[in-house]
Amino acid sequence: MPIVLRLDVVLARRKVRSNVLARAIGITEANLSLLKSGKVKGMKFETLAAICIYLDCQPGDILEYRPDDVTEHPPIAFKRAG
Repeated sequence: MPIVLRLDVVLARRKVRSNVLARAIGITEANLSLLKSGKVKGMKFETLAAICIYLDCQPGDILEYRPDDVTEHPPIAFKRAG
């Protein structure tokens, strides 16, 4: 998937333990572990906002876009608004 979660990196830089963050934002340690490992297909904006508030960061600090190999997945055609 082209969206990569770098939550583990931000946690390490902030010296925050996973269990502390999980309790602070109201999710289980198991769900936070799935987020850290990138084994999720999506995340609620509410959860992302809570993480950013607690860690004093921006969503771009946690999320990274890495395009897949375009030969395997042709680009999606988007219409421009207006």
